[in-house]
Amino acid sequence: MRGATYTVDPDHTFVIYEIDHYGTTTNRGRFSTQGGTVRIDASGTGGVIDITVDIGTVSTGVDLLNRHLKSPEFFDVARFPTGRFVSNRIGFSADKVAAVDGTLTLMGQAHPVTLKAVRFNCYISPLINRQTCGGDFEATVQRSQWGITWGTTFGFEDKVKLLVQVEAVRSQ
Repeated sequence: MRGATYTVDPDHTFVIYEIDHYGTTTNRGRFSTQGGTVRIDASGTGGVIDITVDIGTVSTGVDLLNRHLKSPEFFDVARFPTGRFVSNRIGFSADKVAAVDGTLTLMGQAHPVTLKAVRFNCYISPLINRQTCGGDFEATVQRSQWGITWGTTFGFEDKVKLLVQVEAVRSQ
């Protein structure tokens, strides 16, 4: 991994959110990514991650809810079609990524977020014969930080769990 650059694979990288629904169930949705890069410095102890999320791809399995989430009451996709996460620190435990501190920009507002690595691994992909690294990461955020407050007064929590799956292929 030291001194390497990886290209994020949008087919294997996406963000899932989970939010409490009236204290009875969990509402879930998924966003696809447009891609990004991961650069690990020569020491293997730092680097930069930059991933762009396609907010217009939000999918909950319910068309009416998808349309509402894209509206100005939630993500205002017409004005803010993408989100972006850029790290400012990658924390390692031995040679594994343990946590990523960065800034998440949504709705034109940027706020710090720490993604904790739940799983991380690198391997040589048998399909493309190149090193691929990836993992599952999670964080809990307050959506109101980004101005997303619809429903907080009548049953939808402000607290949202983000589950991020990332895979990136080492650039040639």
